[in-house]
Amino acid sequence: MADVKQILGDLNKDSFVALMKKVIGESKYVQNNPPDLIPEEDRIVNHVLDILNPYSTKNGGPLVINHIAYTPNRGNLIVEYPGTDPKKVVSFVGMHMDVVPANPDQWEFDPFSLGVDGDKLKGRGTTDCLGHVALVTELMKRLAETKIKLKSTVIAIFIASEENASIQGIGVEALDTDGWFDNLKEGPLFWIDTADKQPCIGTGGVIPWKLEVTGKGFHSGLPNKAINALELGMEALKEMQTRFYRDFPPHPKEQVYKFEAPSTMKPTQWFYPGGGNNQIPGECTISGDVRLTPFYNVSDVIKKLQEYVDDLNANIEQLDTRGPVSKYVLPDENIRGSMSISFDEPYSGVACDLNSLGYKVLSKATQEVVGYVEPYSITGSLPLIRDLQDRGYDVQTTGYGIMDTYHADNEYCLLFDMSQGYQVFASIIAQLED
Repeated sequence: MADVKQILGDLNKDSFVALMKKVIGESKYVQNNPPDLIPEEDRIVNHVLDILNPYSTKNGGPLVINHIAYTPNRGNLIVEYPGTDPKKVVSFVGMHMDVVPANPDQWEFDPFSLGVDGDKLKGRGTTDCLGHVALVTELMKRLAETKIKLKSTVIAIFIASEENASIQGIGVEALDTDGWFDNLKEGPLFWIDTADKQPCIGTGGVIPWKLEVTGKGFHSGLPNKAINALELGMEALKEMQTRFYRDFPPHPKEQVYKFEAPSTMKPTQWFYPGGGNNQIPGECTISGDVRLTPFYNVSDVIKKLQEYVDDLNANIEQLDTRGPVSKYVLPDENIRGSMSISFDEPYSGVACDLNSLGYKVLSKATQEVVGYVEPYSITGSLPLIRDLQDRGYDVQTTGYGIMDTYHADNEYCLLFDMSQGYQVFASIIAQLED
């Protein structure tokens, strides 16, 4: 094991920072917020290929490189360093090449160029997830440079998108459907898309929902002739949340896995057609999500939410009202307020196997490099990994950015942390050789 770690050495910081300058410089063009912002992940792919192509099999090197694109300008990159034993594989997956949007007016520095402030590397994507793209690129480059003889094949999969990947049909789910994940089952799969240098042993499922509320609009001076869609939506949502927390309370296993929060249901967006202050709206839409710990079933929750809405529609007279003329039924006009709920594609959460080989080598490597092991869980979501786990893959998750800056303004990571991430990867590879 010592020989492998010695050969792989430490992160080449100058090379890493140089690559970071290039990929963070593209972050403006890989923001993901359809339909307004469509990322062009091939901008990132091209920089990674500039580093790795000289070591590809096409150029006499050891790296097998596949650039897979299902949509123009939105490619994925699969890089393989072959080992000698076809039954031994270790994979580093999940380094996505899109970023969440950034508003420069709200930042203290330019989000779309790399700022270097001592050990701080600042800019959109440094923590999530372009920093990991650059980190794993440096790992694969070092493997190719040294031509180290390994039993295990080392595979890196850089994915086009995390958010809406399956809906858009361009990212990790599409790769899985096409069989690119099939041979990863032979060994631990490390999903590199979390933070704080520790094993993330649990993630949440997510159920995006939309509640459409219909009432009757009217002049604000005659509220007795209206069904206020805003009031109906607020009261209905309050009742739905009350029932949700009754039916899906904190689960005992959440303490075992150190979840920071239990399952939650909450609104995050509110829309209505507009109008003046003197108009009572007759319709509105509330959108939000459920974040679900992996000890509950996503389909059970969707079924319950639909049942809540059906019951509220049937018994809308029993909902609390707001004031002496507030109401949700107008009998003389034969009008009833109503709601409908719909769902975007859900993800299921995952509870990693704490007895697996993958967790053991990650835990040992973290202890060895960072000096302590404090696994944690969050109800943030990651695509595909629950499905992979259900199919028998040894899925583990970790990352080396800063959780406090994840998706935040003024995002940054630390060069020291990324350097330790490189050492963790080297330790994992070395342990698996034994």
